[in-house]
Amino acid sequence: MDWIQPYIGQLTFGGVAGFATGYAIKTVGRWVAIFLGIIFIVVQVLASLGYLSVDWTRIQRDVEPYFQNENLRSLWNGLIALLTNNLPFGGAFVAGLLLGLRRG
Repeated sequence: MDWIQPYIGQLTFGGVAGFATGYAIKTVGRWVAIFLGIIFIVVQVLASLGYLSVDWTRIQRDVEPYFQNENLRSLWNGLIALLTNNLPFGGAFVAGLLLGLRRG
């Protein structure tokens, strides 16, 4: 068990930093979702009152490619690579990040 002593500090810091990052990402994500929801409501109210016209089919066609599985996977892998760059405790960070995203 002595072999793990040098790594306990790094694992602890990595896990805590990952959890804090995951929690922050989820919190910011909630605020972004609220903001986008409010914008959608305003656009729909303005459209129903006749002030503007929205081509939802075109918006769906333009936005849909960004939500394909391979694009989301690439975005996730890029985020993990960015957040764990040059970290000796990357595994603990990712575990903490996932926990923070889940609990946040």
